[in-house]
Amino acid sequence: MAHLRKPEWLKTSIGTNARYTETKRIVDVHKLHTICSSGRCPNLSECWGMGTATFMIGGGICTRACKFCNTPSGKPLPLDPHEPERVAESVRLMGLAHAVITSVDRDDLEDLGAHHWTATVNAVRRTNPQTTIEALIPDFQGRTELVELLISTRPEILSHNIETVRRLTPEVRSVARYETSLSVLKQIAESGIKTKTSIMVGLGETPEEVEETMDDLLANGCRRLTVGQYLQPSRKHYPVKEYVTPEQFRKYWEIGMRKGFEMIESGPLVRSSYHAASQLLAAK
Repeated sequence: MAHLRKPEWLKTSIGTNARYTETKRIVDVHKLHTICSSGRCPNLSECWGMGTATFMIGGGICTRACKFCNTPSGKPLPLDPHEPERVAESVRLMGLAHAVITSVDRDDLEDLGAHHWTATVNAVRRTNPQTTIEALIPDFQGRTELVELLISTRPEILSHNIETVRRLTPEVRSVARYETSLSVLKQIAESGIKTKTSIMVGLGETPEEVEETMDDLLANGCRRLTVGQYLQPSRKHYPVKEYVTPEQFRKYWEIGMRKGFEMIESGPLVRSSYHAASQLLAAK
């Protein structure tokens, strides 16, 4: 398939300011991983310039090899027991009103990293009692007792990304299953915690399949959704099949709101944690 050129609406300006420099310094000094850099997020300059970042815990190597993701895959190093406190201190230094935390998949561990997750959320809350928390978790292989551990920490938002439509899931995601992701989202929703998910478009899905995914999410209690353009991190990753127009993203927003979502962020540069703080404020 011929390589598609990026349209004008996907071109972003790269700039830095004092807040960006300070955010980068804190991340570097505390030896933290962020999905902003590992995922090559197009909004990195904007978010770091506003003093926000999405912390990625569990190390920088994932045990899975999803075809859309730029995070390195392989055999991870042992968990760093000091990471929860370093993340908590970084949140304090950045003065974050809302902290977003995600992780690599740790299928190599007996508990898949769930206890490290709870230690991190609890550390952030102890050090920053006024900070709201959004935890973007893996599927924990659908093990309900591990998902329950995260539910017990009671973050303000507990997210899990379904990533793509049902048909493309086996081709795009290395281990995760569509139905498993739905079951995780359902368990979170039934706990009373606000749940959220994200899908990428431009992978070859149809608008009808996106709507079907919306229906599946709503049927399982998920009322918060982000929709963004898939961008191929390198030539070895899954190719972009289409650059979805801003007009189509607007349609997805309109359709989703009519269907009953409480919140939708839909746009070419939208990512799962984009404008996370303002989303929570709007919900309140």
